[in-house]
Amino acid sequence: MSVQQSSFHGFANPVDPSAAELRAWAYQPDSVPLESMPADWDLLVAGDRLVGTLFELAIDRTCPARRFALHCLYIYAADGIRTKFRAHPKRRLRKMVEQAEDEGDELMAVWSHNVRVLLSSPELFDYHDWCEGGLVRQSRRLG
Repeated sequence: MSVQQSSFHGFANPVDPSAAELRAWAYQPDSVPLESMPADWDLLVAGDRLVGTLFELAIDRTCPARRFALHCLYIYAADGIRTKFRAHPKRRLRKMVEQAEDEGDELMAVWSHNVRVLLSSPELFDYHDWCEGGLVRQSRRLG
């Protein structure tokens, strides 16, 4: 039985979900609405431990919580770039950008383009766009 077919009954600890819990929730996001999650849950899960899972969810065109996962990838990328990669490994981000370019659709291509723009021009960082979902709600390529 796949994750998509099994039922999700909630997080053992929503502040620190496991990759399996996050994946199960992402395919049944109505089971635990985002509004019921702890404040800034997106910031809590957008770290090194879950970024691989978030990437898998964001690149999966069938994932109901895909846009949430993509939003978390924007947070992760901005956090790494803005801290000059003290927060997250540069190599991991570059690998995700390359994979998004090779395997992703237009949403992932826009994300990878925007990450490359921010890498070359960190002064273009805008909190609303990168951390509050602006680039996910209004998908656009940064100049």
